[in-house]
Amino acid sequence: MMINSKNMVSITEANQNFSRVARMVDESGIAIIMKNNRPCYLLLDFSDAESSLERASDSLSRDELHALTMRLITENREALEVLAK
Repeated sequence: MMINSKNMVSITEANQNFSRVARMVDESGIAIIMKNNRPCYLLLDFSDAESSLERASDSLSRDELHALTMRLITENREALEVLAK
C-alpha cells in the first residue's frame, strides 16, 4: 500500500485533535495513525469501508467475512474503545 506522508499522524495527535484527523479523512479519504513510529491504525470514511466490505463479501463466504470482521475488531479494540468515549 502506498502511504502519503501528509496522511500520517501520531497517535498522540489523533487523540488530542481528532477533529483535525477527521477533516483529513474528509479531504483525502484516509488517515494513517502512527504508533511507535509505525503505521498502526487506518481511519477512513465509513462509506468507503462499507463499499470495501461489500466487495470483500462478494468474494468471501459469510463465515469468512464474520471471522475477518471479528479479527479486525479484536486487533483494533484499543482504538475502537478510545473512539467510543
